[in-house]
Amino acid sequence: MVEETKCAQESAALVKNEKPPMLFRVKTAIKRNYTGWLFIMPTVLGILFFTLYPMVASLVYSFFDYNVVDPPQNFGFQNYIRPFTEGWPEFSKSLQVTFVYSIVSIPLNMVLSFALALMLNQKAKGMRFFRLLYYLPVIIPSVVSGLLWRDIMQPNGGIMNAIFEAVGLPASKFFMDKNMALPTLIFTGLFGLGGGMILWIASLKNISPALYEAADIEGANYFVKLFRITVPMCSPVIFYNLITGVIGALQTFGGVFVITGGGGGVDNSMLFYVMNIYNQAFSSRLAMGYASALSWILFVIIGILTFIMFKTSKWVYYGGEQ
Repeated sequence: MVEETKCAQESAALVKNEKPPMLFRVKTAIKRNYTGWLFIMPTVLGILFFTLYPMVASLVYSFFDYNVVDPPQNFGFQNYIRPFTEGWPEFSKSLQVTFVYSIVSIPLNMVLSFALALMLNQKAKGMRFFRLLYYLPVIIPSVVSGLLWRDIMQPNGGIMNAIFEAVGLPASKFFMDKNMALPTLIFTGLFGLGGGMILWIASLKNISPALYEAADIEGANYFVKLFRITVPMCSPVIFYNLITGVIGALQTFGGVFVITGGGGGVDNSMLFYVMNIYNQAFSSRLAMGYASALSWILFVIIGILTFIMFKTSKWVYYGGEQ
């Protein structure tokens, strides 16, 4: 009887060209699509409890002195002032390490993965096998990868130094040398080129062969076709890789944590920004409020950089009118 009344109300509202109440429309939509809601419920609950709630909680805690054990106290902006005062040495060092790593590794990975995709996009036998071979390191978790590279790059007994000695090169301390730690980490990151390679190959295969045929008729050589056709047509993937690369590089943590044992390396040579956040949150002081403030500062930095990249993305060609 109640359902009939609601249906009658909805019908009357439609006759009068009036929309039914918002709450009624929401309930109706849920009833019609409850099966779909049930299927996506695990994802929705995961986002609510493991993403949105921690974000809101960290924002609240960032304005308090909070050490997990005692209740939050001393509301204010002291945690946002501290990085630029007493916390400046660690804060500036972590920014320096993170930005140097990002500036070097992102272009290097993009260029080399693009070159690798060009090589593996040829029509030849065995290309699928080599694509799989180059992609396999990507599926290795960062923690496992960190363990492997830590053992390979051991100053004493490591495989890499054994190779150096076999070819007559001097041994290196790798991660144990403050001047070699970051270059070594950048080098080890090159073994993850397969992730970008897959995206490049997909973009290359999406380019119309007619463009190359027209260029051949005009007498264009390989490099003209590369920089006048291939690169512009791949600009959306360049833009995507740039954004994801910046966000990923600024959040470098897992592998570095394993390699350094949870510290910043020799003379803080590998004190990445997120590593500094971890040390502040889980050190003996348990400065969870300060770590939350550092997290939100990083969020703002990423947001500003992403905004700048989107505002300067007129060079990206999407196939239609710009």
